[in-house]
Amino acid sequence: MAGIERSSALTDLARRGFSDLDEAEALLTELEELLGLPRDELVSDASTAADPDAALRAIARVARRRADPVRMTLREPQGRRVVWALLGASQGFADFYLRHPEELPDLVHAGASLPGDDELRDALTEAVHATDGFAADGGEAAWVALRVGYRRMLARIAAFDLLHPSPVDVVPLVSMRLADAAGAALDASLAVARTRVSGGATGAGLFPREEVAAVRLAIIGMGKAGARELNYVSDVDVIFVAEVADGAGITESRGIDIATRLAVQTMRGISGVEIEPPLWEVDANLRPEGKQGALVRTLGSHLSYYDRWAKSWEFQALLKARPLAGDLPLGEQYVAAVQPKVWTSGARENFVDNVQRMRERVTDNIPARDVPFQLKLGPGGIRDIEFTVQLLQLVHGLSDEGIRARGTLVALDALVAEGYIGRADAAAFSRDYRVLRLLEHRLQLRGLSRTHLMPEKPEDLRTLARSSGLAECGPAIWELWESVKREVRDIHVRLFYRPLLSAVAALPEDERVLSTAQAHDRLAAIGFADPVGALRHIAALTTGLSRKSTIQRHLMPVMIRWFADGVDPDYGLLAFRRISERLGNTPWFLRMLRDSSAAAESLTRVLSGSRYIGELMEWIPESVAWLDSDESLLPRSGLALQAEARAIQSRHADLDDAMKSVRALRRRELLRTAMSGILGVVTIEQVAEALTTITDVTIQATLRAVWRDIVPAEDSAMDFAVIAMGRFGGRELGFGSDADILYVYRANGVDAQRAAELSLKVVAGLRRLSEDHRVPLDLDADLRPEGRNGPLARSLDAYAEYYRRWSLSWEAQALLRARGVAGSVKLITAFLELADDVRYPASVDQQGLREIKRIKARVESERLPQGADPARHLKLGPGSLSDVEWLVQLIQLQHGHDVPGLRTTSTMKALRAAQEAGIVSADAADRLQEAWRLSSRLRSANTLLSGQTSDVLPVDRRRLDGIGRLLGYEPRSATQVEEDYFAASRRARRVFEKLFYG
Repeated sequence: MAGIERSSALTDLARRGFSDLDEAEALLTELEELLGLPRDELVSDASTAADPDAALRAIARVARRRADPVRMTLREPQGRRVVWALLGASQGFADFYLRHPEELPDLVHAGASLPGDDELRDALTEAVHATDGFAADGGEAAWVALRVGYRRMLARIAAFDLLHPSPVDVVPLVSMRLADAAGAALDASLAVARTRVSGGATGAGLFPREEVAAVRLAIIGMGKAGARELNYVSDVDVIFVAEVADGAGITESRGIDIATRLAVQTMRGISGVEIEPPLWEVDANLRPEGKQGALVRTLGSHLSYYDRWAKSWEFQALLKARPLAGDLPLGEQYVAAVQPKVWTSGARENFVDNVQRMRERVTDNIPARDVPFQLKLGPGGIRDIEFTVQLLQLVHGLSDEGIRARGTLVALDALVAEGYIGRADAAAFSRDYRVLRLLEHRLQLRGLSRTHLMPEKPEDLRTLARSSGLAECGPAIWELWESVKREVRDIHVRLFYRPLLSAVAALPEDERVLSTAQAHDRLAAIGFADPVGALRHIAALTTGLSRKSTIQRHLMPVMIRWFADGVDPDYGLLAFRRISERLGNTPWFLRMLRDSSAAAESLTRVLSGSRYIGELMEWIPESVAWLDSDESLLPRSGLALQAEARAIQSRHADLDDAMKSVRALRRRELLRTAMSGILGVVTIEQVAEALTTITDVTIQATLRAVWRDIVPAEDSAMDFAVIAMGRFGGRELGFGSDADILYVYRANGVDAQRAAELSLKVVAGLRRLSEDHRVPLDLDADLRPEGRNGPLARSLDAYAEYYRRWSLSWEAQALLRARGVAGSVKLITAFLELADDVRYPASVDQQGLREIKRIKARVESERLPQGADPARHLKLGPGSLSDVEWLVQLIQLQHGHDVPGLRTTSTMKALRAAQEAGIVSADAADRLQEAWRLSSRLRSANTLLSGQTSDVLPVDRRRLDGIGRLLGYEPRSATQVEEDYFAASRRARRVFEKLFYG
C-alpha cells in the first residue's frame, strides 16, 4: 500500500507542475516537520508558480533559517498564493527573503491591489525615519533599511502583477507604480543624503543643517522613469536641478556645492555597494555636456545651456522629462521651461540627422549572437515601437499640442485621437507593446537583474510562458514572440509610411488621411530634401486603377522607408519613377516587385546610393531583373563577352550600327559590375578585373571593326596592336579610370609610309568609335615615347630604336605595366619581349633611379590640381595610389631581372612578391596594400555616388557619408571615413619615404 500511496503523491506533484518529483517529495516532508503544516495545505497553491520546483526550494531554504515567518505566511491562504507565485517567478526575491526572512509575512496582505504613490513614499520615508526631509540616521544602516523597504514594496507590486488574471492588461499600471517606487526611493535616499551631508559622514562633507535644508534639489526623471513606464530593474535616468531658497543667506556657488554632494550621496544610497545589494543604476549622463558636465546646475544654467549649446537629441531626450523626487515645484518649473524646446527641435537644421540617429539606436550595435534573443533592441522589439511613436510625435508635435505626451501608450492614443494613425493599427501596436513589456518584466523579475534577452533553454522558456500567462509552454511563447516581432515591423511601416500615400491617393475608409503638409513633414523628417518633389513622384507611381499602380500602392510604403535609409532618397525615388515608367506594365517587373522584397530592397539601395547606376539603369531598365539573383549580378567572363561582341558585329553590316551595339554591351556590363560592387556580391579586386575585361573586349571589338573598314585587303599583311599601360595594364581599373594605351604596328612588307598612314587612320577610328558620351572611355596615349610630342603610333622597330638610344627612366618605368590587349598576337609577343629588356634590365641604372625619385618629388609638387588639399588627393597625395605604385615600380626596376615574381603588371602581386623575396617586410607590405586598396575603393565609390570622376576625397559631409555607405560604413560615418583614410595614408607614407627615398 505504501508504494501505491507514494506513486499517487508523486502523480499529484506532477499534476501541480513539479518536475523533480523525488526532490519535491523530500522537501515537502522536511517542511511538514519544520512548519507543522499539512502537506495538502502547503502545496494547495503550487500550481500558481511558474516554476514550482524553484519556489519549493526557496521556501525550504528560508524555513531552514527561520521557520516562524514562513509558517505565519503559509498558513494564510493569500500568503500561500503570493509566496508560490512570487518565489516561483523570481529567484531574486527568493534570495531577498533568505537574507530577510522577517519580511515574508508582509506578503499576507499583498496581491489584491497595487500600492499607490503616496503609500510608496510614506513607506520609504518611514523606512529611514525621515522628518522634514532629513533621515533619523545618516549611517549605512539607513541605506540598508531603504533598500529593504523598497524591495518590500516591490514585492507587493510583483504580487499584484503575477496574480492578476490578465497581466498583459495591467502592464501600464504596473510600470507606473514601478516608476513611482523609484521616485519614492530617490526621495528617501535624498533624506539620508541630507543627514549625511549635515552630519559629516565620510566623503559627504560637513555643512550646517540649516544650509542643507535651504538648498532646493529637484530630481528630474528622464526616459522610462519620466514617462512612468519603468521596468522592474532598469537604469533610472535623472537630471539634477538646484536652487537656493529665498532669504537663505548662502551664495549660489555654495548652494551648488551642497546640492552636488547631496546628489552624489543620493545616487550612492541607491547604487552603491552595501550589505544589501544595490537597487538599480542611477544614470545622470543625460545632463548638459553628459559625463563631462557638472552633475548639478541651477535652472538658469540649464536654460542657458539649452539656448546656446544643446544638440537636437538633447531636446528629444527631454520629451519624457518629469519631476520625480526632491523639490517637486522646482522640478515643475524646470519641465515647464524646457518642454517648448522639445517641440521646436523639429525645425532645427540637423533634425533629420538626429531622427536617423534615433533609427540607429533602434537596432543599436548589439552582438550578432544576441540579435535573435533581443527583446528590447532587436528588430520588432520594444525600441521599434517606442521609436515609431516618438518619431510621429516629434514630426507632428510642433504644430499639434494634442500629441505631446510622455508615455508611449498615452502618446499612441493621442495620435489616434488626432487622426495620425488608424485605430486598428494602434490597437495592435498597443497590444504588441504590452506583450513585449510583460515579457521584459518577467525576465527581469526572474533574477531581479537588468536583462533584455529571451532565454535559450527550454526549461527557462517554459517558466517564462507560465509566469507571463501568455502561453502554455516554451515553444508557444517563442512562437508568440516571433509573431509579435513580425507584426511590429509591419505596423511600423503602416503607421509611418503608408499614410504618406493618403496625401496623393485615396485609402480604404478605415485609414486616416494625412494632409499634404503633414506628409511633407514626415518625408522631411526621414531625410528627403525635396518633400514636394517626392510627393509628386509618389503620386505619379501610385495614382490610377492599373495593375501596376495597385502593386505600387502596396509596395510604396516600405520602399519609401528603404529609400530613406539610403544615401540620396530624393534621387533614388526619382530614378525609380523613371525606370517604372520605362518598363510600364512589363509582367516580369510587376511580378518581381510583388513577389521579391529582397530584389525591391536592393533596387532602392542601388538607386539611392549611386547616380552612376541610376543614370545607366534609366537606359537599361531591364537590368532590374538581375536583382532577383546574385548569379545574374556576377561579372561575365571575357570569353562570353568576346563571343557576344563578335556575334553583334556579324549581325550588323553598318560600322556605326555595330559599334552602337558594342557600346551598349559595354554600358550594360559596367552597370552589372557597379550593381554587384555596391551590393557586396564581388570584391574590389573582382570589380577591377571585371572593369578591365570589359575595356579589353570593347577595344578588341572596336579594333576589329575599324580594321575591316580602313585597311584594304592588299595591306592586310600589316600587323597592328594595342598595348595596355598604367592601371589598365595592371588590370586594376576603377570606375571612371582612363585606359592608358600604346599603339604599335609592323609593316610586314607594306610600304613603310603607307603602314604609318594606315596606323594613324586606325588610331583615329579607334578613338572616334570608342567615344561614349554617356560613359566615357578615354583612350589615353600620353605614356608613349616622347609623351604628347611623340607620334601616336610607332612601328616595332621605331620603338626598339627609341628605347635603345633615347629612352628615359620614366619610360622604362611606364613599361612595367605594359600588357597586350588587342590586335596581332605575334606583334604583341614581340613588343613585350622588347619591353622586358627595358623594364627588367640585367644591370640597374643608378642615375635612372635617381631621376625617377626626382620626378616623383616634382609630380607631388606640380601635378596636384590648383587649390587641392594633398592629404585628400587619392591618386597623387602622400600615402595614396602613386606612392605605393611608384615604390613597387622602383623595386621592379631594381630586382625584376633576378626575382621572377616581380615580373607582373599587377601592383599588388608585385608587392607580395617583393615581400616573399625579403625586399619589403610583411608589416610594410600590409600597410602599403591597405592604403592602396582603400584609395582605390574610395575613388570608385566617389564616381559611383556622383556619376562624375574625381580623385579628391570630398569635404562635403553628406557626400563623404555617401561614399562611406557604399564602402559598408554605418550611416553618418563621414568622420570615420576620413580618419581611416588619413591613418592608412600616413602609415603608407612613412613606409614609402623609408623605402623609396632611403
